[in-house]
Amino acid sequence: MAQRTAVALISGGLDSATAVALAQENGDHVIGLSFDYGQRHRRELRAAASIATHLQLTEYYQIKVNLGAWGGSALTDPSQMVPTNGVEEGVVPTTYVPGRNTVFIAIGLSLAEARGAERLILGVNAIDYPGYPDCRPDYLEAFQQLAALSSQAGREGREPRLWAPLVEWDKTRIVKEALRLRLPIEETWSCYSGEATPCGVCDSCRIRDAALCNAGRSDLCSNASQ
Repeated sequence: MAQRTAVALISGGLDSATAVALAQENGDHVIGLSFDYGQRHRRELRAAASIATHLQLTEYYQIKVNLGAWGGSALTDPSQMVPTNGVEEGVVPTTYVPGRNTVFIAIGLSLAEARGAERLILGVNAIDYPGYPDCRPDYLEAFQQLAALSSQAGREGREPRLWAPLVEWDKTRIVKEALRLRLPIEETWSCYSGEATPCGVCDSCRIRDAALCNAGRSDLCSNASQ
């Protein structure tokens, strides 16, 4: 049986790295794709490249799509403060980047069709940030329909399937799975602050640190690296 080819969107964070490792465990040949989109925390791109190397991806791309040109998010506009007060239920955080996943998935589908890939692997998660509209299952379902209509592959009934294995996992479960898969968690990057070391107080750092502590790996928390 031929090995399945998949394209993976790799942010440099723990979730996308875990999703790629799960795909490889299932026998997929993975092509990696990351984006320099004008994010203040560009340190994640170095982490993404490190993960691609660790997972021995033979084909990996970093491309520039400057969503920061028009801002609209605390992640792309340095004049906005990165929130540190915790995630509010039913509120879209200022770290939401308008159109980010829509743009990324569209480009990922382009690469997937060009390479004849059967899957597009996404590390999106609806539990950590329930306010993000483009990380929810209904969004992914709708985009799958678009994938079937927007390409030659789709019109021929062979569009890549969007695969988001972690979409309904909590962060502690993701950490435990990353540990099982022997991922170098210390090489992943989650902090939103844009500094050289994790700030430990942004929402992303706090969610990650709490999960690491719950999984018994407080040694990997942001304050342990400083």
